[in-house]
Amino acid sequence: MEKITHQNQKNAKPRTEMIPMFCNITSALGSDCCTILESISDGVFTIDHDKKIMSFNRAAENITGFSFKEAVGQYCFDVFRANICEKKCALDETLANGRPQVNIRAIIISKSGEQKPICISTAELRNQHGEIVGGVETFRDLSEVEQLRKQLTHSYTFEDIVGKHPKMQENLSLLPDIAESESPVLIEGPTGSGKELIARAVHSLSPRKQGAFVAVNCAALPDTLLESELFGYAKGAFTGAMRNKAGRFFLANKGTLFLDEISSTSMAFQADLLRVLEDGEFMPLGDTRAIKADFRVVSATNQNLKELARKGKFREDLYYRLNVAKISLPPLKERKASVLRLQGP
Repeated sequence: MEKITHQNQKNAKPRTEMIPMFCNITSALGSDCCTILESISDGVFTIDHDKKIMSFNRAAENITGFSFKEAVGQYCFDVFRANICEKKCALDETLANGRPQVNIRAIIISKSGEQKPICISTAELRNQHGEIVGGVETFRDLSEVEQLRKQLTHSYTFEDIVGKHPKMQENLSLLPDIAESESPVLIEGPTGSGKELIARAVHSLSPRKQGAFVAVNCAALPDTLLESELFGYAKGAFTGAMRNKAGRFFLANKGTLFLDEISSTSMAFQADLLRVLEDGEFMPLGDTRAIKADFRVVSATNQNLKELARKGKFREDLYYRLNVAKISLPPLKERKASVLRLQGP
């Protein structure tokens, strides 16, 4: 949500008025409902049938970064900004069929641009006639749980996959220095050799580790979709663009952008990417404002990118821009000790 209109702020009722309205519809707890909603650690908000936010508790403020006054009166997808809002909205399902949705995993983008993993549950709101008049969503911040999972995953898989192969040991010894710099990194290796794992290790050891690690599989998307996915787009940029969408360049702000299978991209896209890396800014599709690009690029390929550049199948200037620091991974079939360690004794 880029702006909160003065009209919405002016019309927003105080929290003490809005939460009792919710309680009157959903509960016989009376005034105790206010205290309960404001004291729980889970975020809670309610919407009307038009999906405009009616109430927003303190935990919801803390998790999303949006204040009560900023949120009330706005469409929920403009405030909540979850990765399931467009296609698999839990509230849409509940409003459509009256059935609760329980423990749905999603990722939201906070007001500050931080990605947060959450767990969502929804239920319908009904009036005294039993008609659905809105919905309620509760959500729990899973950031600490996810961080612990990442630490456990990193400490186990990174050590075990490295194994005893000399080349992998060499890569391991170089990783801290490579990660510490802000230079782009190119990772080359066959399919299944652990390129994304190495990219995540570079991120987790870098000064940007508190930022997001945003991965994009370039081979999985055609050019047009890849462009909109990375650059994002403004409302009305094309048919179906019903609202602004932040691209991966924006989501990777202060963090790391991992471009997997970079060799599969077209020359046209490579030119656009090179321009972003050279100018340090990008412009969402259909927008006229340039946004500063503050992310580190780590790219990966299962081909010899230098050879592709020599043959004119990959832009040479982009190759040198991406290949400031290079990590070459041996195929897994040459790392039998690693395979044995993964299998266990």
